[in-house]
Amino acid sequence: MSNTDNRPLTELVSGLVSDISSLFRKEIALAKAETSEKISHAMGGVEMLAIGAVFAIGAVGVLLSALVTGLGAFFMAQGMTEPNANSLAAVIVGVVVAVVAWRLMASGLNTLRGSELSLDRTTSSLQRDANIVKERL
Repeated sequence: MSNTDNRPLTELVSGLVSDISSLFRKEIALAKAETSEKISHAMGGVEMLAIGAVFAIGAVGVLLSALVTGLGAFFMAQGMTEPNANSLAAVIVGVVVAVVAWRLMASGLNTLRGSELSLDRTTSSLQRDANIVKERL
């Protein structure tokens, strides 16, 4: 037998309580670290979404002014009246810009959906710790 078997029950319980509280402090620290890591990964998706939105806004301004004018001139050369040519050009450019913006934003959203925010390592560690505590009791 070892020396720990001869210790009083109150000392053993006190040691167990101390070990359990220390274990849970360490688990909380692990959960904080894992949460921080998951949030950092998710922020990458948010950044992509924001960058996509900025490009979409810039594209709307630049493309609408340049492409609408160019397409309008092309349609007028084909025999359309100026108001009809400009309207059709604006619709075409608007649809193209909307598709590009949608694809960029969808990419950012997919990154957010793909990042699992569950705390797998912490959950696994807590389950192992619970099993160890059950075995000791």
